[in-house]
Amino acid sequence: MRWEVFRQEKPGEYHTHCGEIHAPDREMALQFARVQHGRRKPVHSMWVVPQDEVTEATDEEYAFGGTTDKSYRWATAYDIEAPAQEVADSERDQATAERRRGED
Repeated sequence: MRWEVFRQEKPGEYHTHCGEIHAPDREMALQFARVQHGRRKPVHSMWVVPQDEVTEATDEEYAFGGTTDKSYRWATAYDIEAPAQEVADSERDQATAERRRGED
């Protein structure tokens, strides 16, 4: 039986698909997943799911009515003035500090 493996590296992060394994039952699938996908990087949590239980929805299936365009939620049509000088200075200082941290 084929099993899909999902791993979570840190608490609060999403589980991401990392591969598949072949195992006769759930316990063996979890054991094989630990060996194959849990020993190289730190793992907080791991899921194994029977491959035939995983389904996919295409973008056409998501078009079940209504609109998914929610651009009206963003304030893009407003005219705004340039930021105050102290705000611009602060943003520039923060960007400079961030670049310096990346160089270290």
